[in-house]
Amino acid sequence: MTRYKILDDLLSCRYHNYSLDDLTEEVNKRLAELYPDTNGVGRRTIEKDIYYLEYEGPFLVEIERYTAPGYNREKQKSYNKRCLRYAKPSFSIFKKDLSDDEEYLLKEALSLLGQFEGLPNLDALEGLRLGLGVRKNERKIISLTKNPLENSNLLGELFTAISHRQVIELHYHKFAYAQSELTTNVYPYLLKEYNRRWFLFAAAESDRKLLCFSLDRIDNVVPLPSHKFIDYDGEISEIFDDTIGVTINEKSPVYNIVFWVSDISKDYVATKPIHDSQKNISGSEEEKLRRIYPTLSKGRFFSIDCKENYELIRELTSFGKELIVLTPVIIRKKIENRITEMFDNYKSLEIRI
Repeated sequence: MTRYKILDDLLSCRYHNYSLDDLTEEVNKRLAELYPDTNGVGRRTIEKDIYYLEYEGPFLVEIERYTAPGYNREKQKSYNKRCLRYAKPSFSIFKKDLSDDEEYLLKEALSLLGQFEGLPNLDALEGLRLGLGVRKNERKIISLTKNPLENSNLLGELFTAISHRQVIELHYHKFAYAQSELTTNVYPYLLKEYNRRWFLFAAAESDRKLLCFSLDRIDNVVPLPSHKFIDYDGEISEIFDDTIGVTINEKSPVYNIVFWVSDISKDYVATKPIHDSQKNISGSEEEKLRRIYPTLSKGRFFSIDCKENYELIRELTSFGKELIVLTPVIIRKKIENRITEMFDNYKSLEIRI
């Protein structure tokens, strides 16, 4: 029954093209996750399971056999392969009706979801909403700041590719070369919003290098169902544990950054931390800092543990004279250089009337 449940998921999937060998490999992979001591099953066993589902058991499912283009990553070569899937896209041998409680909760969730602006126009979600009789709420309860994308379906397409572990061909451009379209095949892993802009984190199919793409520079997404998806090794969101923003600086160590904030901004910084690692410095440690920096008699001291990147320097500089970085010296010098450059730009500004 465990194999039937796994096969049911695979045969109902419309985002991948599975041959008999692919089905065998995927079933063994999922069985190993459930039962680490299993020796797996052979191709012949999966073949018998499908025959039972189709002809002998109580299910008598209708299975479609079709030809799809395959791709061998090691040989970097395309070929045709014989694939299997349920003839009806929505079919499942384990499908059951929602209970009254489940339907009510789903209606409430969809009703809330419909109030958020900037969400992708997912046809399946809209169909589910209408099928359950959920009306759109005219009165807005939650308002989100958004950066509208010219291609409103892009977020939904990428969400679908990530959730279904699908390799995609990405067409994008750079700000400096807007007319030159670039193309690369990637394994999409994570969508992240920062500073009113959405970003896609994905690994290149060629060398597994982690890349970041701003969605406003992505022109098109082409699914590659015949390419084998490779998962990220670890938890992708953990790469942001010691980072502000979306610029990943792998060469930077994690710095313990100590800074002072004036009375004007201390409550703002305390209630809206610059980073999750932010701590309020008090007690003997605060007294020591007061002795070292006698001019900072008021205000409050904080610390964060972060890697150095563009967003860190920009965030610390954005408070102007209300925030002073004390240590480490390397971060303080970068702030000083940024302020000096700003001062020079204003000082050299030429105005003609």
